[in-house]
Amino acid sequence: MDNAILRRRKREVLGGVIVLAALALLPLPIKDVYTQNLIIITVLFAGLAQAWNILGGYCGQISLGHALYFGVGGYVSTLLYLKAGLPPSLGLFAAFGVSGLLALPVGWPCFRLSGHYYAIATVVVGEIGYLLFLNWDFVGGATGVFIPFHGESWAQLQFKTAKLPYHYLVLAFAAATWLTAFLLEGSRWGFAWRAVKDDVTAARSLGVNIFSSKMAAAALSGGFTGMGGAIYAQYVGYIDPDSVLAGHFSILIALPAVLGGVSTLWGPLIGAAVLMPASELSRSYLGGSGRGVDLMLYGGLIVIVALARPQGLVSLFGRKDDHARIA
Repeated sequence: MDNAILRRRKREVLGGVIVLAALALLPLPIKDVYTQNLIIITVLFAGLAQAWNILGGYCGQISLGHALYFGVGGYVSTLLYLKAGLPPSLGLFAAFGVSGLLALPVGWPCFRLSGHYYAIATVVVGEIGYLLFLNWDFVGGATGVFIPFHGESWAQLQFKTAKLPYHYLVLAFAAATWLTAFLLEGSRWGFAWRAVKDDVTAARSLGVNIFSSKMAAAALSGGFTGMGGAIYAQYVGYIDPDSVLAGHFSILIALPAVLGGVSTLWGPLIGAAVLMPASELSRSYLGGSGRGVDLMLYGGLIVIVALARPQGLVSLFGRKDDHARIA
């Protein structure tokens, strides 16, 4: 790397530290439970969007089935806790491993497709997973699974009287996904993924193993998404197929990265910071009308952003393709 790139990388690290410190301090003066919950959900989906960005952004494989990994991660952590007594603090890593491994057999047939055919295939796989869990008695079927409260504990990831621990839990998750994306961006894998995204034929001529590169991106992306699902399950205390495996979760996971700026470090965070509060506030204040006003406003915001900033909201703060100079 030349000096300009090294300086830019150092600025990225400094920016990451500043944002992390700001988010760590943000909830301290806030006592309103609704606002605390909004911050937690926003930070969680920033991490989930960054996880999606590894596959959909850097590697260019637009997945619309990430709800499968999100839901499987939630179920793995929950069932290991209820049936095997494994603390959810360890169940997070089990969720990462199982969801990451699940991404491999999903990617094996799907990566033989490209473009919109691949996107459609991921939607189908996600729906298959949803229907499977909906009718699988071992995981509670349509009824779902309640997570009993056994006292406040970091090992159990249960906190009844305060939301602050959950904030730091999702912040650690989001920071881990950001750091992973940062390290990958300047790594051999990052170069290979961007080559695959830009021109598959040229990447193959340069010796890039296309299939292996895509599979590696899918495993990392699926693993982190599953970990996020495990955190979400502990936070809400109840999961069923509709709450963690429904297709709209795949859109919610991908949308912040797409509108914030794909294949960028800050796009998923910026997108989540705009979209999640907009979605929640419009639903809270306008959703009760029964006329869909909240959905119209939220959809209108997405259309405006997409038309005004096709490169993503991150382009408001600089060039979207700054990362490309690493190559």
